[in-house]
Amino acid sequence: MADTQSAAISTRLNWLRAGVLGANDGIISTAGLVVGVAGATTSRTAILTAGVAGLLAGSLSMAAGEYVSVSSQRDSERAALEVERQELATEPEAELDELTDLLAARGLSRDLAREAAEQLTERDALRAHARVELGIEPDELANPWHAALASLVAFTVGAVLPLLAVVLPGASWRVPVTVVAVLGALTLCGVVSARLGGAPVPRAVWRNVVGGAVAMGVTYAVGHGLGSA
Repeated sequence: MADTQSAAISTRLNWLRAGVLGANDGIISTAGLVVGVAGATTSRTAILTAGVAGLLAGSLSMAAGEYVSVSSQRDSERAALEVERQELATEPEAELDELTDLLAARGLSRDLAREAAEQLTERDALRAHARVELGIEPDELANPWHAALASLVAFTVGAVLPLLAVVLPGASWRVPVTVVAVLGALTLCGVVSARLGGAPVPRAVWRNVVGGAVAMGVTYAVGHGLGSA
């Protein structure tokens, strides 16, 4: 029960962390795009069109990439489980010895490891080997559709902020308002991601803010240069 609860908590934290990172990507990539276009033109229509196109392209690309990645992971996990199932059917004693060795390597005495391996094997041999040997929870394999949808939503939520910040104000205020809004949002993302990962908050925030500022600075300079030319 404890192992199952721990795995569930770990899974939820991974999903939450992935959501924060997806939103972070949406903020930075969309902000860089719309600020670059705003550097080239004051046309609200052009900026909005570019921002919406970037939002759609980025969110769909993230979703597709996540679907492919998680599908590959799921296929690998299923293949590993099938190999383990066949080995348990053909070499049960060798698998019992292997499970005993793995448990002993985790700090159990040899006798206690053997007893635990026998009890786990009697209860559910495949689940025991999946957890101890492969680090897989058979009933909780990642769903590629869930991963794709989560990435799409997270990226879209992040991208909406810079898009609104750049199109709502007047022409003279668009870039400053967007920069302030984006840096504020990146600060929040840095704090949340650091808390989830147990990392130092200042360092995570600094990386986030500097990366976003550099991205907007570069794209604005390029857009302004091309617009002037």
